[in-house]
Amino acid sequence: MQEYVLLILLLPLAGAVLNGMLGLFVPAWRKNKTLLGGLATACVAVPFALTVLLFLYFHEEPLIATFFTWMQAGDLDLSFAYRIDQLSLIMTLVVTGVGSLIHLYSIGYMHDDDGFWKFFAFLNLFIFMMLNLVLADNLVVLFLGWEGVGLCSYLLIGFWYKELKNTEAANKAFIVNRIGDFAFLLAMFLLFRELGSLDFGTILADPASLSQGTTMWAVLLLFIGATGKSAQIPLFVWLPDAMAGPTPVSALIHAATMVTSGLYLLARMSPVVLNAPDIMMVIAIVGALTAIMAATIAITQNDIKRVLAYSTVSQLGYMFMAAGVGAFFVAIFHVMTHAFFKACLFLGSGSVIHAMHHVEHDLEHKGVDVHHAGADGGHFDAQDMRTMGGLKKYMPSTRWTYLLATFAIAGIPLFAGFFSKDEILFKAFEYGYDGNGYAWFVWIIGLITALLTAFYMMRSYMLTFEGEERWPNADEVHAHESPATMTIPLWVLGILSVIGGFIGLPGVIAHGEWNWIHGFLVGHGDVVGPVAEAAVSPHDPSFLTIEWGLIALGSLIAIVGVYFAYSVYKKHGLAYDEKLKGRFGGLYKTWQGKYYWDEFYDRVVVRPLIGGSEKGLAPFDANVVDGLVNGMASLSSRISGSLRKMQTGVVQNYALAIVLGVAFVIAMLLFS
Repeated sequence: MQEYVLLILLLPLAGAVLNGMLGLFVPAWRKNKTLLGGLATACVAVPFALTVLLFLYFHEEPLIATFFTWMQAGDLDLSFAYRIDQLSLIMTLVVTGVGSLIHLYSIGYMHDDDGFWKFFAFLNLFIFMMLNLVLADNLVVLFLGWEGVGLCSYLLIGFWYKELKNTEAANKAFIVNRIGDFAFLLAMFLLFRELGSLDFGTILADPASLSQGTTMWAVLLLFIGATGKSAQIPLFVWLPDAMAGPTPVSALIHAATMVTSGLYLLARMSPVVLNAPDIMMVIAIVGALTAIMAATIAITQNDIKRVLAYSTVSQLGYMFMAAGVGAFFVAIFHVMTHAFFKACLFLGSGSVIHAMHHVEHDLEHKGVDVHHAGADGGHFDAQDMRTMGGLKKYMPSTRWTYLLATFAIAGIPLFAGFFSKDEILFKAFEYGYDGNGYAWFVWIIGLITALLTAFYMMRSYMLTFEGEERWPNADEVHAHESPATMTIPLWVLGILSVIGGFIGLPGVIAHGEWNWIHGFLVGHGDVVGPVAEAAVSPHDPSFLTIEWGLIALGSLIAIVGVYFAYSVYKKHGLAYDEKLKGRFGGLYKTWQGKYYWDEFYDRVVVRPLIGGSEKGLAPFDANVVDGLVNGMASLSSRISGSLRKMQTGVVQNYALAIVLGVAFVIAMLLFS
């Protein structure tokens, strides 16, 4: 088992080092793109197979694999130790499974890119860091993985660094995440001060031993850390800009890995989080507000990747809503289903963008001025849905898989997203029914967000695949389906978007006995799983009717949202966006302006910081810091200039100095 764990961790690292070093020092290696991409993919696919074996042979008791002690001082004992339990197994399966599909997809998507070798080295390194995060048995190793994925996201978001907007997006992601990471560090210091250890075994053995104040502050700081990685208010602003990276990067970061880190952290620490009910309320409300805010913004976006980016922020809000009502296992369930349908959607959008880039090249070949062929008379944008339309006839695989994933995220019954989303809404309702008033607010916001999600996702499908082609010379220039290396991962993820939710059937079916993921994560009978959940009062028999009613309500909302978007965009097309603008007026403008969060931060944080630095710190640096350094240099120069005069080169002077020195030594010996 320990050797499996070691291989799972080191194979992606080996792939990163091998591709990186060979690509850097052996230029001929860069030309073997099929071999290079296949090696990188195998370095993630083999760990997936090994994780499947670990999963099949797992026997409820956690396995701790300790490899070596990093540092030891007093009570501090930090080891590179990894934990195999139900939670880490599920997360590792998602990271390596979806990650290997994204690697395979990238072989086709990035084939013509000059940085192909470097891209796969970064992807492998990202997977290695993420595995450290989800497998860690202590907060320090988890934090190393946490920081590692932050570094890799910086490298991947800014991969096409020659364009300034890409490097700015990478800087933004890196800086915003450092704010949350600082809070995470403070939480670690606080827990170590109280417990003398950062091992999960020690922290989670008796969470009640922590004082209420310590627990509250530790959970709040951990949540602030989670808002950075998992893009919640107020630290969500980096994630939409992360679309500057290649589309496989968006799928990897937004679907299965980095953005789910915060949820994983809260789920891992769930026994501690449950002892801070006031902070749980904050978590749930922030999640709900994030979900509805991002959903309203997504309605107004025309860039297909930005629609999906704000959709990710909204779905992450759903997961935090689940954590805030004590349903951590549901949050992880939604992490898993979200990985399936969101990776499918992002890779589907990448397939569309890939095709539209070829359309752009063909238009240039035909002599069309692509600099004025865009939707607003500007440059033709391969990501703008307003220049797409009618792609279903050219890209059947991309179209069908995108539609399946759209139904899943919308919550259409029996698709994967239906089961996890419905369970989140039910747990919020149940928690409110049990007397926790804030959960009613969360439940209502969740219902509204579900309706908006169904609408804007179906809108993205309709504008992309239905109707007539909207690019110039559409009768002569056609789009083409992507190669098999891109469509095979789409079909795998599309199928998982359909069947992936059946491991978590609602509690009304067979009294919850068929909700496998609940039993696996939370436990059953005398077996206690790694994820805790909030206790609620027993239900009377009449509550069964309420549960069925809630399932029907969630299904109705999803179907209505999808059908309404289908009907209005089928009839009106892009013109319906103008109707929305007229109907919502200033509110629509606010959504389109993304609630002006970036402008707010620019005015309140960035400008005052830069202005204060220029007016206060710059003069201090020039006059005090530089003055001190220059003064020391001047003093050293003067002293050395004086000492230099002693070196005259005249032998008589040196002889006199020797005589005086001898006389001084003799005097010291005589009179000491």
